[in-house]
Amino acid sequence: MDAGVPVARWSLLDLRREVLARGLVATVSGTTLWRWLDADAIRPWRHRSWLFPRDPRFAERAGPILDLYQHRWEDRPLGPHDYVISADEKTSIQARARCHAPAPVAPGQPQRVEHEYRRHGAWAYLAAWDVHRARVFGLCAPRSGIAPFDRLVDAVMTQEPYRSARRVFWVMDNGSAHRGAKGDARLQARWPTLQPVHTPVHASWLNQIEIYFSVVQRKVLTPNDFATLATLEHYLLAFQHRYQALAQPFRWTFTRADLHRLLANLTAVRPAA
Repeated sequence: MDAGVPVARWSLLDLRREVLARGLVATVSGTTLWRWLDADAIRPWRHRSWLFPRDPRFAERAGPILDLYQHRWEDRPLGPHDYVISADEKTSIQARARCHAPAPVAPGQPQRVEHEYRRHGAWAYLAAWDVHRARVFGLCAPRSGIAPFDRLVDAVMTQEPYRSARRVFWVMDNGSAHRGAKGDARLQARWPTLQPVHTPVHASWLNQIEIYFSVVQRKVLTPNDFATLATLEHYLLAFQHRYQALAQPFRWTFTRADLHRLLANLTAVRPAA
């Protein structure tokens, strides 16, 4: 729209018509135009979404999480009895029974999955990830909320080494089940060694459990074809057990210094209000 043309994504044909209509060149082939774009690394048919930080205290809240991933807290190394847990909920995972059975793969033919399906309810999958020891804990509940989240916390904190830990840092977002001072007080009243650490708003990328959820989405839930809720729960928990057997800590390289550079760059290109 900035070019005065009602086209959001330009094809080579669109571009060729426009440059000819404006008299920028007398003639040009699609091949030549493609070569020019390729040489200049311009891809007018592609786009990426991005989001400016909404939280004015973004760096203040994100920095400690990045420090924890680097085995540090308040400018000091974590001790041998300190642990870092990343936790969240993956909500509304539907059990979708396809109206017709998938067609199996064949030479030169991918598996075909029926588009139409019948819904058989949904689970909320709550999970926690030990950032440095690569352990995963999880459970399914009819819906997210305080009670299922507290069950997840109990499932972790009643086990060693967390039960006897000096500190267990829980990296969480600001969901209603564990939001604010009231949520922190509830968790710490039951588990005094639990240290809540909340991500800034719109910063799920800071929470390592989201990496695990992306693996679950690719390997378990795509395509989604489960006849019952019980079958869906079985696959989620069975995959969790399988993943645990081979898990390694995620190779997290983004540091507080990287964050400061990123925020400085965003400030430099922030559009005027």
